Parts: sequence; structure tokens; C-alpha cells
Amino acid sequence: MRSAPHRPVLRRLAPRTLRGRLSLVALTTAALLITALTLVFNTVMERHLRHQADDELRARATAVATTVDTSGPRVRVLETANDQLLDTNVWIYAGKRLLEKPPATTGDGPLARTADRIAARGTPGCATVPAAGHRPVRLCARPVPGGGAAATVVTALDLTPYQSSADTLLLGSLILDAAMLVCAYALTRLAVGRALRPVRTMTDQAIQWSAVASEERFSTGGGPAELARLGTSLDALLDRIRAVLRHERQLTGELSHELRTPLTRIIAELDWWRSRPRSAAETRATHEVIDEAARSMRTICDTLLLEARENAADASTAPGTADVAPVLRRMAQRLDTPARMKAVVVADDARLEAGVTPAFLERVVSPLLANAVRYARSTVTVAGRRTPGGVAIDITDDGPGVPEAFLGELFQPGRRADPGDGHHGAGLGLPLARRLARSVGGEVSYDAGYAPGARFTVTLPAG
Repeated sequence: MRSAPHRPVLRRLAPRTLRGRLSLVALTTAALLITALTLVFNTVMERHLRHQADDELRARATAVATTVDTSGPRVRVLETANDQLLDTNVWIYAGKRLLEKPPATTGDGPLARTADRIAARGTPGCATVPAAGHRPVRLCARPVPGGGAAATVVTALDLTPYQSSADTLLLGSLILDAAMLVCAYALTRLAVGRALRPVRTMTDQAIQWSAVASEERFSTGGGPAELARLGTSLDALLDRIRAVLRHERQLTGELSHELRTPLTRIIAELDWWRSRPRSAAETRATHEVIDEAARSMRTICDTLLLEARENAADASTAPGTADVAPVLRRMAQRLDTPARMKAVVVADDARLEAGVTPAFLERVVSPLLANAVRYARSTVTVAGRRTPGGVAIDITDDGPGVPEAFLGELFQPGRRADPGDGHHGAGLGLPLARRLARSVGGEVSYDAGYAPGARFTVTLPAG
């Protein structure tokens, strides 16, 4: 619980850039690895130096042992030419009795006590003891073989030069470690910076291209797989942004275009009503016209907004292909037709393909098919055929057809040939179907010469 207040501090101290964080991770990893290697190296070197000191002590003890005679009942120390050199830091024991000792040592000093202790064991052994000035001294005991009396030689060696060498190695390794860490950090930042440079470039391009709805694409050829995946994701994101901007402009244009007619009616009625005094009946008629126009505006707005939301949700305006015959048969099976009516699907080519997605094809044909079912007497026919420019779908019914006087307003939003025919509808199905078809380079048209009944034709690009 006490460390919780320190977390915001650590969070503020942490690097904010990816390059800084990766460099910090690399530096931490390198520091841990170098520290472990330094500890292992210095431990091995310390043991190696101690073994060297022990080897030197054993060699000196062997040389001193040649001057000790143990063949008789008593241990005798023979005099040699280098007697003073051999007596330096050397103790000779007959059993536990001290025969010779270094001239400069006292009997109660730490060196003498340690020498007595390791000599009394009667076996080879070594020990380290701090001497005057806290200098480390290494002592080793070596029994002298012989047939009679037992003797032991103890030699001592100042470890200060060895300790100095170990300290020098440690200092040198620390300096080398620091230099390696600085180099590793600098190289990591340089390498990570160069690796992330394409990401910064792609980020700047994405900001610029998304603002202007550019058709540019990210160049990921020959780059790492991660950058290729990032480029693909950004391309998909830009496609969605372009689609949203396109839908927004389209929706704005449609709203301004479709609302112009009812707004013009409202303004005209108000101008006419204000031009001179009107009777109560005329005023009520004006109110009814304004109310009808306002309701038509609300219906147009609701329908267009709903259609725009569906476009954004399913992205059905994206390029694709659709098998026409299966889509038309599936739509015919889902029709809610009366028992007296039948729906017939005909395709002159079973492999007929349209250059739109199946969902988009359904959204274009569905209003026309629903309109045909609404007015047909007994039969609705849906026929797909290939044309020189793409694919054509004819929706035919045997109903009363479209009145000739209404042909000019057939594709006008909010217009119906007979509002009192008992069918519910806002008069927006045909205009929306035509707008969708035109958005992909197609068309929805009405064949005024067809009789009896009505025939609408949808043309779409081929798949």
C-alpha cells in the first residue's frame, strides 16, 4: 500500500515515446545481462587469483620441506645457503611444537595463532587471516613425510597484490560495462528510430490523406511484414473514411434536393395566403397543404437518414460481385404474397453476375419487387439477363400500371399515383432504388410502352 503514491511519479518518469520505451527496455535487459556477466567474471577471477596464491604457497612449502629431516626420532632443520630467504613467513612444527618461526612475528599475533591452528590438524589446509593494517594474508600447512617424527611446514603470503589485481579487474569491468551500456542505448535508439521512421511517415500521410479524402495508398512493397499489415489496416481505414465522407456529401445533396419541393410548396402557400385576405375555408386548405408538405419533409428526412445509417453499418456499397439468379430466388421466397399471386424468377444465364454485393443488389431490387407485389393481380415476374453494358433485371407485374399523367413524377420522392389506394407508403422506394443504382453506375427505369401492367428495369455493371 505504501508504494501506491509512487506509481504516478514512476509513470511521469517513464518515456512517452515508443522509441524511448524500447530503448529503456533494451538498456535494462543489457544492464541485467552485463551485471550477471560481471559478477561471474570477477568471481572466477578472484578464485583464480586465490588458486595462484595457494600454488605459490605450496611450492614454497615444498622447498622448505627439503630442509626438514624427519628420518630420525627427532625433527631436525637443516641449514641451507638460502636459509634467510626460506625462513621468510615460514613456520616449522614438530608435531604441535614450534621449531622455527619468522623473525618479525610474535607468538600471540593473528598469524602465529592461525599457523598453530592449521598445523595442529596434521593435514594439508589453508586459511586467510587479516594481518597488521587489515592486509589479507594467506597461510597454508603442508605435512612433511618421513619415517620417524612428524613435521609440518606452514607458509604465509600477503594477498595485497592479488587483491589489488582483483580490484583493478573489477574497476575495469565496471568502466567497460558503463561504456557498453551507453553504446547499447545509443545504438538501440538509433535502430528503433530508423525502424519507426516509416511509421511516422505513414502517420503523417494518414492525417493528410484522411483530411482531403485522397485516393492515395500506402506503399508497403518490400517492407517488413508488420508495416505491410499496418499499411493494409490504414488503407481500409481510409476507405471507410472516404465512404463516410462520400455518404455525407451524398446525404447532404439528397436532403437539399428532396426537401426543396415541399419547402417551395410551403413558401408558395404562405405567399398566396398573405397576398390578400382569405376566407376560413381557404385558410384551412392552406393549412392542410402546409401540413402535408411538412409531413412529407419529415418522412423524407427519416427515410434518407435511415438509409444512410444502413449504408454506414453494412458498407454494402463496397465493390463486390453477386450471383443474380440465387439472390433473386431468395428474395422471391421471402415475399409475403397473397395465395392468389405467384412470383416467377427467370434468368437467361445461371452464371449471371452483377458487379455489386448481394446485399446491395437486394436493396436496389427490393423496393421494385415490393411495389410489383402491391399492385399485381396474379403474377410477378423477375427476369435477369445479360446486356452489352452489364446486367439487366426486369420486374414485371400484371397490375393496372402507372397512370400516364403520373409518369413525370414517378421517381420524385414523396409522390404517389393514388394516395388513397389503401396501401401504406411514403413514395420513396422508387427514388431510393434509382439513387442506389446510379451510385454504382447503374439505372432504374420504367417502360411506359409495356402493357398490360408495369415493368421496371434495373441495370447494373457486370461482375
